[in-house]
Amino acid sequence: MNTQLLHPASDPEAIATAAELLRRGEIVGIPTETVYGLAADACNVDAVHRIFAAKGRPQDNPLIVHIADLEQMYDIAAVVPDEAKALAETYWPGPMTIILPKKEIIPMVTSGGLNTVGIRLPSHPIARAIIRAAGVPLAAPSANRSGRPSTTTAQHVMEDLDGKIAAVVDGGPCSVGVESTVISLCGPVPRLLRPGGISLEQLEAVLGDVTVDRALREKIDDTETVSAPGMKYRHYAPKAPVTVVFGSPEQSAAYISAQLGENSGVLCFDDCASHFAGHAVIETFGRSDDETEQAREVFDALRRFDTTDVAEIYAQCPPSTGIGLAVSNRIKKAAGFHVIDLTEGET
Repeated sequence: MNTQLLHPASDPEAIATAAELLRRGEIVGIPTETVYGLAADACNVDAVHRIFAAKGRPQDNPLIVHIADLEQMYDIAAVVPDEAKALAETYWPGPMTIILPKKEIIPMVTSGGLNTVGIRLPSHPIARAIIRAAGVPLAAPSANRSGRPSTTTAQHVMEDLDGKIAAVVDGGPCSVGVESTVISLCGPVPRLLRPGGISLEQLEAVLGDVTVDRALREKIDDTETVSAPGMKYRHYAPKAPVTVVFGSPEQSAAYISAQLGENSGVLCFDDCASHFAGHAVIETFGRSDDETEQAREVFDALRRFDTTDVAEIYAQCPPSTGIGLAVSNRIKKAAGFHVIDLTEGET
């Protein structure tokens, strides 16, 4: 298959071309504010199967359905509680997915065999324009090979999926850089299933109490049933094994420096890079006090290690507050939750 690279900034027909491909049941890489998505008609069973095939993704991993306007939520969800309306009015369009009971219009292959569906209204204007032009809601997991770091540029998508999908729409680099927050409203208490661009604290400001799923803190067995993408299986990982070192920037930098071998790599904060100069392959992902930049840069940095010959990677990790919770989660998932916590025993 010849994968087209479409450029809406210079080609006025690019969005219409992408929409026509989607209506024909093809899959297309599209930009969102979080990461690039691998989009297909969410109601077309054959098209959704093509997503799983292109990604090499297990079919019990649910897909998020993307809409262009808030009113479309009522076409997809069987029940829309007041909490969902309040969240949507506050944080949509934006990097938040709401899980609700689904209508039959969404096939089981899209929902991972569940009677629920994750719904998101992205803020990226190109994504919304494509959804409107296609005239259908789009299932769109991250546009990468399953298990690899997510894609935040069209070039990343081409690296992973060139020849496997019909087209990629180049909308520039993603502004958030980590996937959407996933909040389930299908139980007695709202449950955070995946941290992202909308923080736990922001959710609590609207909902009050929010339960945090254990998948954010520990590895989930591959045999378990999950309600959101990214909760199990190996995710976000470069080829070399990753060890996360959690503590203050000074603590973690000192510990990592003492562990480095001849073929070590270090994922570190910009302001800590000097600790490792000349002793490792270094990739930085933002200052230690700038979690927004860390979110934008973390997947790019993890991907760059695959252009080197490192045999192991040590990673610094931000605190689990604000969007730092999402960054921390992605790094720990890349490491398979192999974490050295230097703060244990501190008071």
